Amino acid sequence: MSIPPAVDTPVSLDISPDGGIVGRTRRYEKFLGDMAGVYRDDAAWQSTVDERGAGELIYWVDDHRYQEGPGALIVGTSTLLPGRVGAEYAVTRGHLHAVADRAELYHCLSGRGVMLMETIDGRSVAIELTPGKAVNVPGHWIHRSVNVGDEPFVTLFCYAADAGQDYELIAAAGGMKNLVVADGDGWMLAPNPDHLGYRRSTEG
Repeated sequence: MSIPPAVDTPVSLDISPDGGIVGRTRRYEKFLGDMAGVYRDDAAWQSTVDERGAGELIYWVDDHRYQEGPGALIVGTSTLLPGRVGAEYAVTRGHLHAVADRAELYHCLSGRGVMLMETIDGRSVAIELTPGKAVNVPGHWIHRSVNVGDEPFVTLFCYAADAGQDYELIAAAGGMKNLVVADGDGWMLAPNPDHLGYRRSTEG
């Protein structure tokens, strides 16, 4: 006699366009002092830390997960505050999923930002997001959120609960291949001269 699988209970979530989820199971926060090595201009980062303090909040993530199994989804919001470090706009650390073929959906709730995406073999795409716009990030794409506006950039995201994140890939490559930098009142991509190429064999 087979045992029926455990069935999770549906959950109602209150998702704010200003960032945050009522009903979340987790929140994590990243502060200016946590961003060492993320921006190319380390001197500009250190100067910003000296001026504003290592404890300044840069971004936070609320998410909801009901299990860790491969059939479950994680739903959350990412809120990235505006600002610049040198010429670079405020960014999240960025990652490739540890199970590399797992995709992720991002839908902009408020603000103005860019999803910067790259592959191990060197492809690079940047898609601007404003409220109502979304990007479906396929598996095997490294991705990072960038705030190119003057208000919080808030996205709703959803991905498989077993995906995991590999944050070290970007650091080991000397940063992402491209940087999102200020260009007058707008933004542009600038090549990162420190980028060494990605050296990771993907899984999944």
